[in-house]
Amino acid sequence: MNTYRLALIGFGNVGQGFVQILHERGDELAQRYGARFQIVAVSDLLKGSVYDPDGLSPATLLHAIGSDNNLDNVAAPHRGWNALRTIEESHADVIVEISYTDLETGEPALGHIRQALAAGRHVVTTNKGPIALHYPELRKLAHDKEVEIGVEGTVMSGTPALRLGQELLAGAGVWRIQGILNGTTNYILTQMEAEASYAEALADAQARGYAEADPTGDVEGYDAAGKVVILANLLMDLPLTMKDVERQGITQLQPEAIAAAKRVGERWKLIGSVEKQEGGFTASVRPVRLPVSHPLAAVSGATNAITYTTDLLGDVTLIGPGAGRTETGYALLGDLLAIDRRRKA
Repeated sequence: MNTYRLALIGFGNVGQGFVQILHERGDELAQRYGARFQIVAVSDLLKGSVYDPDGLSPATLLHAIGSDNNLDNVAAPHRGWNALRTIEESHADVIVEISYTDLETGEPALGHIRQALAAGRHVVTTNKGPIALHYPELRKLAHDKEVEIGVEGTVMSGTPALRLGQELLAGAGVWRIQGILNGTTNYILTQMEAEASYAEALADAQARGYAEADPTGDVEGYDAAGKVVILANLLMDLPLTMKDVERQGITQLQPEAIAAAKRVGERWKLIGSVEKQEGGFTASVRPVRLPVSHPLAAVSGATNAITYTTDLLGDVTLIGPGAGRTETGYALLGDLLAIDRRRKA
């Protein structure tokens, strides 16, 4: 039985979803896979910070958040540590970095991950910022320190888009990737096809928790562009940056254009794409009219999908949730189990 001590940096919806999974399935995972994941520290800028070398009960953490929305009443011998001190002094085996995302600087998560890897800790994260902006550097640091960095949840939440591409399609010759990589915009476009205005569809998405109060990152394509960069870096070994992605959001897409496409059996989708070409590559995020026969055209609501175009298999499409508390929490678990498998091997 391998036991991994975990320190969580951030304790929002994703962190709570992950802890809920450990609470409900921790014993089953230990019995089935021979791996036990023990939370020893949580550090959140708003909710507080606790560290107990003997372990923190998932049930206790969830009860505290459910009752008070903070960790003030969680009994622990050490409290009030900031993220960097928690990474350094908790002696965790794995740092679970789930603080907020910044696609301009990658901070503060970038600093957290750098420190964790430099200290010889494994890292699992769902944070797009550092991975879209600095993955080659972080991968080299992890390699040099002989530790792992798991990033599955940065693209399609718990849907294993990266694992499919990196492992199962590794020899198939992936030369193009296209995807619906942002559930918020896909939901809005689905509602607009049902004759809602853009403003109505956005308000509905915000009411359902799909869109933030400031939806710019989603509707202007920044979120999808970050995911295109991650896919290109990890699966195609392309030196892509955010500046290399031609980006256009959905805010200028008029109801008339939606209706015109519908009349001829087509649908508008915000498609993130990267394609290898002789001597280079192209990468974009933009609204595209797809025939309804296209596998991505049938994907509605907040669902995500990705199509890998390969030399040996042709098109391979994966469809699944691209967001959600439990779904993204599962991505962290998948990365942890992958680390355990590689360590045992």
